[in-house]
Amino acid sequence: MASMLLSRQLTCSLQQNCRLFACGHRLISQTAAKIDVDFDYDGPLMKTEVPGPRSRELMKQLNGIQNAEAVHFFCNYEESRGNYLVDVDGNRMLDLYSQISSIPIGYSHPSLIKLLQQPQNLVLVGPHGQLMEINSSWSGQSTFVNRPALGILPPENFAEKLKESLLSVAPKGLQQVITMSCGSCSNENAFKAIFMWYRNKERGNNNVTKEELETCMINQAPGCPDYSILSFMGGFHGRTMGCLATTHSKAIHKLDIPSLDWPIAPFPRLQYPLEEFVKENQQEEARCLEEVEDLIVKYRKKKRIVAGIIIEPIQSEGGDNHASDDFFKKLRDIARKHGCAFLVDEVQTGGGCTGKFWAHEHWGLDDPTDMVSFSKKMMTGGFFHKEEFRPNAPYRIFNTWLGDPAKNLLLAEVINVIKREDLLNNATHAGKALLAGLLDLQTRYPHLISRARGRGTFCSFDTPNDATRNKLIAVARNKGVVLGGCGDRSIRFRPTLIFKDHHAHLFLNIFSDILADFK
Repeated sequence: MASMLLSRQLTCSLQQNCRLFACGHRLISQTAAKIDVDFDYDGPLMKTEVPGPRSRELMKQLNGIQNAEAVHFFCNYEESRGNYLVDVDGNRMLDLYSQISSIPIGYSHPSLIKLLQQPQNLVLVGPHGQLMEINSSWSGQSTFVNRPALGILPPENFAEKLKESLLSVAPKGLQQVITMSCGSCSNENAFKAIFMWYRNKERGNNNVTKEELETCMINQAPGCPDYSILSFMGGFHGRTMGCLATTHSKAIHKLDIPSLDWPIAPFPRLQYPLEEFVKENQQEEARCLEEVEDLIVKYRKKKRIVAGIIIEPIQSEGGDNHASDDFFKKLRDIARKHGCAFLVDEVQTGGGCTGKFWAHEHWGLDDPTDMVSFSKKMMTGGFFHKEEFRPNAPYRIFNTWLGDPAKNLLLAEVINVIKREDLLNNATHAGKALLAGLLDLQTRYPHLISRARGRGTFCSFDTPNDATRNKLIAVARNKGVVLGGCGDRSIRFRPTLIFKDHHAHLFLNIFSDILADFK
């Protein structure tokens, strides 16, 4: 099946490509160059409105089973490839959202399909449906067929494969890693590791007491100490119970859910253009840092000690809010000063989209962060941590699967592609083209676009209000471009790492038309 899929994708008809709408634009950017990725389409091709009739039919079916009101449209992933997402109605769209920032090297990348075609990775089906040529290699099909409970029964080469994948791109100073299945459970378990670390500091070399063992079973101190994690207004760290206490981006995430009294600091609200508001932005960041320290002291007096601080390098769901490298350096200093763990949430920013593999590498920290959580483009979830945060007993950080070794296999190949094709530099280069175009559009249509900003391809801009933002996204989708919203009025860009200059120019030309005709 994999070979059939690859063949179908690599031999897509030239007739379709020739029917693309590639002319007639009010050009504000360079003409889109000829594609240079052999598995990419060369432009959008729209056949119906989006969602089309088939998508609407499937939405109705799904909504009878579960609430499907968030579904945009249904996809044909067999025909999707490169930077293009194809829906079930045959519409081909340039995808600048990439499954909420989670497709690293494009749809149906030949290297990943080739990986699955390797004999040791194939599961062949016989004429009567039986499995054939089963091989016990960890890197083979047994990884896909038999998902192991990694905490108790890992496959033979698990440590070796972690070294080839996650540890080959580990952030500076963090050579310990625990894998998880998603971003929320990555942060949730990172919180637990922070609390265990902090309690062990307080306990010193003393053993756990009988009272602690008994009181933890009834949710009481001292077995359940009243610790907290400091987070920032506008942050998003997941939808599980502990993570929700640190998530402050949209009310719909938190409404009706009991939460914890944990401190919430203001995140800097920078003014743009940055070069025109240097003093004002420095004052804003200083105000926020002062509030962080005040909250740590306040909660210590309330006997709800701040054991850790969590922050995103760029607040993503909350509106693509940026801060200076100096702000993060000073925040790291505050965490160290007050004995708090410093956890950087790279679930959305990690994996290369900002031009460095980890966005916090831009900060130039002298003392590495204590923890980095990841998911999305990393194919699997989890968190890196310093040695001192290592659980001191089995089952303390644990669940049935603890990630998925099949995803580590795919990640190792993704990392190979990133290195081989120099995709970090590509993200920097393509990001400059995208941001330059957005800034140009901002000068042309200041009533529709403001605060254009970004790092690498991790770009965004603000619209006047939520209604305008949603309408622009809908119009763009019907013109063959998939965009995403964030915050209360921002549009964000989350393309794949194989998004290149010519994709940026193609988008900018299409979007220029949209803005010129927008009412």
